[in-house]
Amino acid sequence: MEILVITGTGTEVGKTIATAAVAATALAAGRSVAVLKPAQTGVRPDERGDADEVARLAGAVTTLELARYPEPLAPATAARRASLAPVRPHEVAEAAAKLATEHDVVLVEGAGGLLVRFDDEGGTLADAARLLNAPVLVVASAGLGTLNTTELTARELRARGLDFAGVLIGSWPNKPDLASRCNLADLPVVAGAPLLGSVPEGAGALEPADFRTSAPSWLAPRLGGSWDAATSNAGCAP
Repeated sequence: MEILVITGTGTEVGKTIATAAVAATALAAGRSVAVLKPAQTGVRPDERGDADEVARLAGAVTTLELARYPEPLAPATAARRASLAPVRPHEVAEAAAKLATEHDVVLVEGAGGLLVRFDDEGGTLADAARLLNAPVLVVASAGLGTLNTTELTARELRARGLDFAGVLIGSWPNKPDLASRCNLADLPVVAGAPLLGSVPEGAGALEPADFRTSAPSWLAPRLGGSWDAATSNAGCAP
C-alpha cells in the first residue's frame, strides 16, 4: 500500500494531468489505483471534476471527492460562501487510509498549493499529509518564476517535517525558452529534492490510449517510469 500526496506550487501548473500520468503509470505496472480529491472547487454538481479527468485519461481508477463547491475559490472560502461544510484534514487522512486498504496506490490531489486552506481553522493539505505520514510530490511550472515558488514550497515541507518526494514539471513547453531549459538543472538544486519527470504541454488533449502509452516516459523511475533528466534534449550551456 502506498499513499502519495500531490500538490502544486500554485494553480494552473498541470497538477491534475500530472496526477493522471502517475495513475496511468501505476496502472500499466499492474497496480490498483485510487484518486482522492478532498475538495473540488469551481465545478457544478453536473460537471466533471479533476478526479473524473484523471480517470478519463488514466483508465480504471477508483475516484472519490469529499466535497464540491461551485465557486472557483480556495476551499475554505468556497465552502463558507456556499454555506456548506468544509473539509477537515483528518477527514482527508481517514478517507485516504481507507482507500489504501483496498488499493495498491492512493493519490491525494490537493487544490492549488500546499497551504491553501480547507477550513477556517487553517487546515491544509500539509496537515493531511502529516496525519498520513505520506510523501508529497510537488508539481511545478517550467518557466521563469518557478524556482522561487518551488523553493518556498520545499522549505515549508521541511519545516513541517514532511517527506518531500520530489518535483514534477506539470507542463513542459513544446518550445522551451532559456529559463525553462536552465530550470531542469536548477529546480532540484533549489528544492533539495530530485526532479521526477516532465509532463509535456498538451498531454491532457491526447487520446486516452495515447496518454496511457506515453505516461511512463514522462516520469522518473521513482514514479515507475523511464524519464531521465540527463538525457533530455533541453540544455542551458552558454
